[in-house]
Amino acid sequence: MVLFIALEALTRAELVTPDYLPPASEILGETVLLLGRSVFWSAFWSTMQACIIGLALATLLAVPLGLVLGLSKWAHNAAITIVELLRPIPSVALIPLAILVWGRGTEMKVALIVYACVWPILFNTIYGTHHVDPIASDTAQVFGMGRTKTMWRVHLPAASPFIFTGIRIAASVALILAVSTEIIAGGADGLGIQLELARNFGDLKLSYAFTIVIGLVGLAMHFIFEAFERRRFAWVDQAQPS
Repeated sequence: MVLFIALEALTRAELVTPDYLPPASEILGETVLLLGRSVFWSAFWSTMQACIIGLALATLLAVPLGLVLGLSKWAHNAAITIVELLRPIPSVALIPLAILVWGRGTEMKVALIVYACVWPILFNTIYGTHHVDPIASDTAQVFGMGRTKTMWRVHLPAASPFIFTGIRIAASVALILAVSTEIIAGGADGLGIQLELARNFGDLKLSYAFTIVIGLVGLAMHFIFEAFERRRFAWVDQAQPS
């Protein structure tokens, strides 16, 4: 509220030109109107579809790989060089290659989201497996569980809070990358594309409205994941020593 009043006062007092920053009340009104337009919801679902599919695929790839790398020192030593070589490469730097392979549609966005989201999930999975109680693993083997069954029945549940933290971080990365890819590469539809169109047509109020909505979408995703994490993994806080 303080920020809203300050921005409104700046523009009304003409300390900032409305050509660059329209009054906050007008931006807010444009944001409300935007939420009632079908073009917004079409763009929203296009962006969210890419985020959800990309995040799901990244999880399916990173969790099993993270369990293997976390439990096998040999596999970790064999793969870590390649992992550390690929991890620093920005996903946006791969946009030209992705366009050549998948075009400018949803497949291209999904591929880049998968690439970016794999890393936080992978490293949190590896970290989580390193914090599994070795007594639990030894007990499972004593009762005749094989290595693979122990991994899925003991290590995966114990490491799940760390894994979910990685997924929560990756969800924000997915949204950022989806919007960034849409702005840079273009395509059929998406929040980033609509934001860029508004900017190109000089509609500042609509540009700011899309920016605010994208921020609200990210905030909503954070609260949803945080609420699920607290509900699903409440036992983690209870297990911590006071």
